[in-house]
Amino acid sequence: MRIILYLGKGGVGKTTVAAATAVRSAELGYKTLVASTDIAHSLADSLDTELGSEPVQVNENLWAQEISVVADIHSHWGTLQNFVSGLIVSGSGSVNNVIADELSAFPGMDEIVSLLHISKQAKERNFDRVIIDAAPTGETIRLLTMPDTFRWYAGHINRFETGVAKVLRPFASRLLKGPAEILDALNDLDAATAELRATLSDPEISSYRVVLQPEKMVIREAERAVSYLGLFNYPVDSVIINRILPEGLDEGEFFQRRRALQAKYLQMIEDNFSPLPLWRAPYYADEVVGLAALSRLATDCFGESDPGDVFYRGSLQEITETAVGGYQLRIPMPFVSSGSVKLRKRGDEMFITIGNFKREMILPMVLAKRKAAGGRLRDGFLEIDFMPLEEIVPGG
Repeated sequence: MRIILYLGKGGVGKTTVAAATAVRSAELGYKTLVASTDIAHSLADSLDTELGSEPVQVNENLWAQEISVVADIHSHWGTLQNFVSGLIVSGSGSVNNVIADELSAFPGMDEIVSLLHISKQAKERNFDRVIIDAAPTGETIRLLTMPDTFRWYAGHINRFETGVAKVLRPFASRLLKGPAEILDALNDLDAATAELRATLSDPEISSYRVVLQPEKMVIREAERAVSYLGLFNYPVDSVIINRILPEGLDEGEFFQRRRALQAKYLQMIEDNFSPLPLWRAPYYADEVVGLAALSRLATDCFGESDPGDVFYRGSLQEITETAVGGYQLRIPMPFVSSGSVKLRKRGDEMFITIGNFKREMILPMVLAKRKAAGGRLRDGFLEIDFMPLEEIVPGG
C-alpha cells in the first residue's frame, strides 16, 4: 500500500502532476485511486470526466474522487456536532437551526474528515496506491498537523473526563444521546487520528512530494513546506519541477529572458533541495487534459521510473534540544565533505556557504527566533547550533 501526497503553491500544477502519477500507476497494473482534498476541486477537469464524493472508475485500474467534506461531516462528527447545535438552539430561541448547525462545526473538522478518508483507504486496502491532490501548501500543512492538534485537545478532555461528564449531565435531556456517547465519540476520533498519524509518517507507506515552478516565490513556499514536513517527521521523497521551458524554441527577447530566469532558479532548486531527487516536467504548448495527455506528462517527468516507488529515504533535517537550552539543526550534506562553514541569518531565512556550495533554507519557527551560534561539517551532516533565547541580547 502506498499513499503519495502532492502539495505546493496554488497554480503550480499539483492536480495535473497527481493525476499523471495516478494514470501512469494504473498503466503499470496497480489498482490506483487519485483523490482531491482541495475545496476548489479541479481533478475532474484534469481527467476530463465527471467525479463525485465517492471513488469513480475512469479507466482500467484507475479510480478518482473529489472528497466532499459536506457529504461526510455527519458520519464522522454527528454526535459531537448535534450536541453543540443543541446547546446553541437551547441557549437562544431566536437562533435558526440552520445557523446553529453552521456555528457548531468544530475547528479543523474539514481537515480531519479529509484525512480520515485517506486513513480509510489505507486501513481497508481497497487500492494498491492512493494519490492525493492536496490543497495549496498552507491549508495542507494545517491539514497534516491536525492529528497532533486534535489528539492534544482530546487528551486534555480525557484527562478531565469525570469533570466533563458532570458538566454535560444537565444537558443530557436535550440530546438523543447522553454525555457518555459524546466522550465515546471523542475517544473514537482520538484513536482514529492516532492510527492515521502512524500511517502518514511511515516512509514505507506515505510519501510527500512538493510541486513547484522555477520562480522565487514558489521556491520559497516549497522550502517552507519541506521544513514543516520535516519538523513533523513526514517523509518527503522528491520534488517535481513543473513547466520548464523546452529546448529548441524560436526565441525572441521574451523567451530568452524567461529561460535565463528559469536557469537561475533551477540552479537554486538543485542547491536548496539537495539531497532530494528532482523530477522535471516540461511546459507544453497545449493543455494537459485527459488520460492521453496525462500519460505523456508522466513519461516526460518520470521517464522509465515507476512514480509509485519511494525515491528517497532519510530525514531531511533533525532538530534536537541541547543541554544548555539551545537547539542543534542537523542537515544531511552527503556531497559536501570539506570547507569552512559561513552562515547568515535573516528572520526565518538561513544562508549557508561552504566553499563553492551555497544554499538558502527556511527555518522552522522554533529556530527562526534564535541566533545561530556557528556550524560545522561532521560525518556527512551540517550541524548548526542555535543559542538559548535568554542569551540573545536585544539589538545584537
